[in-house]
Amino acid sequence: MKTPIRISLAALGVLLGFALGTPRSEAVKLTGYRLEQAPINLTDTASLQRGARTFVNYCMGCHTLQYQRWSQLGHRLHLNHQALRELMFLQTKPTEMMTNAMPALKAIRWFGAAPPDLSVIVDQKGSSWVYTYLQSFYIDPHRPSGVNNAVFYRVAMPDPFWKTQGMQKIVYRRVRPDGYLVNQFVKFTPITRGTLSPRAFRRQVGNLTNFLAMVSHPDELKRIHLGIWVIAFCVVFTILAYALKREFWKDVHRKHPHEQ
Repeated sequence: MKTPIRISLAALGVLLGFALGTPRSEAVKLTGYRLEQAPINLTDTASLQRGARTFVNYCMGCHTLQYQRWSQLGHRLHLNHQALRELMFLQTKPTEMMTNAMPALKAIRWFGAAPPDLSVIVDQKGSSWVYTYLQSFYIDPHRPSGVNNAVFYRVAMPDPFWKTQGMQKIVYRRVRPDGYLVNQFVKFTPITRGTLSPRAFRRQVGNLTNFLAMVSHPDELKRIHLGIWVIAFCVVFTILAYALKREFWKDVHRKHPHEQ
């Protein structure tokens, strides 16, 4: 008798949920929001250095780079010992990985999910996804953190840039393109002014995305430099091979003039 009772209670709960309705932001997902091209330039050392500082100041309290050593970071960003120690405001050693002290179990209780490691986030999601995601938080009072994200619907992460970007709300219209109700993105409307101008904030997020792209592809610059040498070798080899071919066939034609 217990199983039918449980089924009946579950069905009653579903019916009550439909009767009471759900918050508008939780009812349907957002469509029509496009990704922006990220300004990736792994040869821009100044941009990578600024992105590293942004990551340490705004992201590292929750997220880690468990495949990146501090000493490797300093070498790749051309930081001397003093500059690297200033970046490492925590009491860590240069040989240690870029991790934090946040307990995973407590993070799950606080946010509903443990913050992911970002060592390969650009490789997984793409630089344009990361770049657009960081700019797309908006106020949503129905979410536990008070914000949602136009790229990552129902995100558990709070907005780390609410102060520099300012708070914004989303404007959308409800449409039924295929008979199903969807929220079609229209625009973002600022509510509070951030400490940075919109252009400066985009540069900040662009530098951070550039840094995460470097961490996801740490040997990209080596591959670029090696590729240049390989291409140069192929060009020189082709020229020499063609010159050798002409010289060889010149002797052949001299010995066998009737074959010309």
